[in-house]
Amino acid sequence: MNGWPLLTILTLTPLLGALVTWGIGRDNARAGRASAIAFSLLALLQAVLVVFQFNTTVTGLQFVERHQWIPTLHVDYFLAVDGLSILMVLLSALLIPFALALSPAAPDQPRGFHALFLLVQTGLFGTFTALNFFHWFLFWEMGLVPAYFLIKLWGGENRRAAATQFLVYTLAGSVALLLAMVAVNFATDSFDFIQLADLARSGELGRSLETKLHWTGLSSGALSGLLFAGVFFGFAVKVPVMPFHTWLPDTYATAPASVTMVLTGAMSKMGVYGLLRILIPIFPQQMRDSLGLLMLLAVLTIVASAFSAFAQKDLKRLLAYSSMNHLGYCFLGLCAALEPSPNAALWSGERTAALSGVLLQLFNHGITAATLFGLVALIEKRSNGRRSLADFGGLRQVAPVLAGLMGIAIFASVGLPGLNGFIGEFLIFKGAFPLAPISTAIATLGLLMTAVFYLTLIQRVFGGPLNPAWAKFPDLSRGEIALFVPSMTLIFIFGLAPGVILTLVNPAVVEFVKRLAP
Repeated sequence: MNGWPLLTILTLTPLLGALVTWGIGRDNARAGRASAIAFSLLALLQAVLVVFQFNTTVTGLQFVERHQWIPTLHVDYFLAVDGLSILMVLLSALLIPFALALSPAAPDQPRGFHALFLLVQTGLFGTFTALNFFHWFLFWEMGLVPAYFLIKLWGGENRRAAATQFLVYTLAGSVALLLAMVAVNFATDSFDFIQLADLARSGELGRSLETKLHWTGLSSGALSGLLFAGVFFGFAVKVPVMPFHTWLPDTYATAPASVTMVLTGAMSKMGVYGLLRILIPIFPQQMRDSLGLLMLLAVLTIVASAFSAFAQKDLKRLLAYSSMNHLGYCFLGLCAALEPSPNAALWSGERTAALSGVLLQLFNHGITAATLFGLVALIEKRSNGRRSLADFGGLRQVAPVLAGLMGIAIFASVGLPGLNGFIGEFLIFKGAFPLAPISTAIATLGLLMTAVFYLTLIQRVFGGPLNPAWAKFPDLSRGEIALFVPSMTLIFIFGLAPGVILTLVNPAVVEFVKRLAP
């Protein structure tokens, strides 16, 4: 352990905040909300401290905390961060106070609402720092269960059905993931992600599966393939990858806007991170053997979700499909990095570019998507809950600041150079095209349709003649503008100077690519 247990303190801060908020909020809703925001800002300061102390020249784990916990179950308390997780920790710290600040000042049962938000943040921090499956899974579920109650108790129309669908899908994925990893533990006596990756790379994992699970009558290859499928399903539901996505549109449209900001901005990243941290290192050969199908799913996710977004009339459903489209690029980059090539060393630069693009896309999309959902929440608030494209028109004339901020966030999402959405997509396509040219070329249809449906949104909501019903539509107040200053600043900083975050991830990505070599 290096000095202070910074990661443990970071993870426990929102948990402590949830308890304090629950107690304070019993008698004073405003004090409870202020407590939740204060603890989330404290967590943000701690995350920034971790980032500033992060050594960008080191490829391995940093801020390591490791203690024996349950020896009979091979469970260690094992926390650390590296270039694969540091941006996700920072993203989780940024989005929770942003979402809390945009949440209603006094929702029904406010202390429960704000306390559950902080529990979600605890789950996020734990998921992105734990390296032993046992307590990693506890954090994984800690993020999902509070989200279910936030949707069910404070969502919009049909919230119970949407929350149930969200729970059933995520629970099915979690069960498949848990069963597969328990089988791996039975064969290897290990829950340690780093150790399991080493066993997989040496071939010992396959031999252990065949030796310990011989009673199944399956070969080593068949066992590995079956376990791979279980783990992949667990993460594919969370990304989501088509066809495991049907829970997402209803959930994003029904959940409170502040909850949707966290769902799309941070929690969807848990699935892609799981693919990077767990699935690919432990089942690299199975990933390669399934690349044809996986690449098909990636292209389907990108293109079909973009066309689905174009067909939507509801603003939140449109943004939901857009979010899935952008995460499809991340899945494409992961699959392309595993494509076989005659000379692995020759193509290492392309693999590094694709994976670096994936990490940047995760971070930048989290900021941009949360901003878009936050702005839609303000439109919905001012229009008594309306959010259909057909309900508006000409809002730029009466709300130029809102239109301007929405335009910046939309063009960042489209990938306009100079804004943060550009660099991640550029690196993914730069790396993926030489490795998987046909799939990548087809995926560019998603880029085209993204521009089409976002420009349609701008035209229908902000352009054209002003709808008389919104002649007195209020523009953003100074306080509301202040809430979006941080995200807008990050959109420009990371668009104009992407090296600021590339330096955090590049060393780890280069090492990750080396370990991918067959």
